[in-house]
Amino acid sequence: MYINGEWVKTNEWMEVTNPATGETIGSVPIITHKQMDLVINSAELAFHEWKRLSVYERAAYLHKWYELIDKNAEEIARVLTMEQGKPLKEALGEVHYANSFLEWYKEEGKRMYGETIPSQFREKRILIQKQPIGVVAAITPWNFPAAMITRKVAPALVAGCTIIIKPASQTPLTALLLAKYGHEAGIPKGVLNVITGKSSLIGDNLLQDPRVKKLTFTGSTEIGKQLMAQAATTVKKVSLELGGHAPFIVFEDANIEKAVKGAIQSKFRNAGQTCICANRIFVHESIHSTFIERFVEEVKKLKIGNGLNSQSDIGPLIDLSARNKVQSQIKDAIENGGLIHCGGRVVADNFLEPTVISNVKDEMMVMTEETFGPVAPIATFRNEDEVVNRANNSPYGLAAYFYTESLSRMYRVTESLEYGIIGVNDAAPSTAQAPFGGLKESGIGREGSHYGLDEYVEVKYVSISI
Repeated sequence: MYINGEWVKTNEWMEVTNPATGETIGSVPIITHKQMDLVINSAELAFHEWKRLSVYERAAYLHKWYELIDKNAEEIARVLTMEQGKPLKEALGEVHYANSFLEWYKEEGKRMYGETIPSQFREKRILIQKQPIGVVAAITPWNFPAAMITRKVAPALVAGCTIIIKPASQTPLTALLLAKYGHEAGIPKGVLNVITGKSSLIGDNLLQDPRVKKLTFTGSTEIGKQLMAQAATTVKKVSLELGGHAPFIVFEDANIEKAVKGAIQSKFRNAGQTCICANRIFVHESIHSTFIERFVEEVKKLKIGNGLNSQSDIGPLIDLSARNKVQSQIKDAIENGGLIHCGGRVVADNFLEPTVISNVKDEMMVMTEETFGPVAPIATFRNEDEVVNRANNSPYGLAAYFYTESLSRMYRVTESLEYGIIGVNDAAPSTAQAPFGGLKESGIGREGSHYGLDEYVEVKYVSISI
């Protein structure tokens, strides 16, 4: 682990395996109670020095870190593929995407402006200051083990906070490699920490300790609710990026080729293991047959295999539990009248063929539960109001997509969909300078953009009588 600027071991270890092969590729320590207190204390002590640096000094550290990650992107991508499974070309794309947050925030931090507000009294002045919140606990997921770290760390560090990162147990090696390059960039000890071990021990300690002022978490809605409840005991600030069940709507006036390309890109990236991937595809009944024919044609071209193989488009699911969940959704769809056009079979332990199912009903598991796998259910609709209501009929509100050539419809539908991120003729909306986050049970707060910076500061009001 990386604690207070040093590499730390314990007597207990847990293995990290490659989901494509089942091979053990490394081991990481299981943190102890004593070390938990050490890391929190170190981050707290470092905070008082780190926050006193000018934002330009903090940004300079981020810039050095950015350069080292850029220089070693291929090494990081290879480790990422080995422990997470996604194709190497996707892993490399993720590393560059992750690095874009360091690049963005090293500049955006310099614009963390306060305000002067006019007073109604001649003898008073009103000042608004933004100051770093303190020690941050960041709990990150396995599906994007690089990007979900930098999207949290970059704004936290440039704002003046220190951070303790707990990566997913399936993918800790990428996090530790990022910490290595942060260390080489000269980030002062205690500012950046990466710990590994039992989630219950780590979570309980981070959330119960009043020295930790902020929790940022990306993961399932179920776990997010539990963490939010625990954080309430010390009234921590929280930002949660939780589950999604994205609708992907293809209207009758859509460019079908663009829509097919977008659906492939959104649905099958990372084998469908993304929180914003297309999970429910709605196609207007007048173009339904044409869309399915072209979509299936393109899906059949996708190659399944070990992510280290440069020809692979679809890697493994993260583990057998994930595979079993996806299989149960396929089985439920078939038993209730769904028609499989391609895929549906297990190729190897964690590998599942990309699957297209039509004649789906809104009550099926695949249309009501987050899938996190390479399954594309396609339903039909008759009109705009109907499909918007069906798209909104979900506790989730993270991302939604629709394809249309109508400017009027673009405004109507974007204003009607209850989602925090909407892609209009765009299946890849994520970018460092835009706010990422959801509505309803998909989370609280935003990551990326200047809104993401605000998640790591406290607003202080100063009233001055002159």
